[in-house]
Amino acid sequence: MDKLLNELGETISSSVGESILLHEIINDELILTVSSEKIIEVLTFLRDESSCQFKMLIDICGVDFPEREIRYEVVYNLLSLTHNQRIRLKVMTNSENPIPSVVSVYSTAAWYEREVWDMFGIIFSKHPDLRRILTDYGFEGHPLRKDFPLSGFVEVRYSENENKVVYEQVKLNQEFRNFDFMSPWEGAEYILSKDDKNDLENEK
Repeated sequence: MDKLLNELGETISSSVGESILLHEIINDELILTVSSEKIIEVLTFLRDESSCQFKMLIDICGVDFPEREIRYEVVYNLLSLTHNQRIRLKVMTNSENPIPSVVSVYSTAAWYEREVWDMFGIIFSKHPDLRRILTDYGFEGHPLRKDFPLSGFVEVRYSENENKVVYEQVKLNQEFRNFDFMSPWEGAEYILSKDDKNDLENEK
């Protein structure tokens, strides 16, 4: 299997030249790291070349690496029914640098790219309709970024007084709860009597 994938990787790399920055095999899967400005060219080759025939775009997803200088990866998963093979492409980018939309190559990419933009804030240039798809249109931020707060920024609720849905800043009103009943983390705030201790032991 590795030999066949290596041969495929070499064939693709030699055909599209410097567009492929790296090809590697991980867990019996060929992974190509592609220059962002060449992604359309590479995907077109993979779709149309007879030795590839990757005509199905399974999905597009984002990955966030906050510690990296180039923070995000956009991952394209392709399937060739003709050759019964899968391949994965990765493009690295920052939220300020758009990636070319691949809707012209795979029409199914339209919703996938909208999801990646909605969740990570990665921009796809020349996308025909780049807007939110999973969150509400008034949503603030991009929830799959690793620095996005778990509580979010805005909460949505129905107001009985106003008879409509309202948006409010998140307020965490509940104070930290102190569990004092034999908590293994906090410990009891009171001292059990000898009889109470015996009762607890008998219950066990």
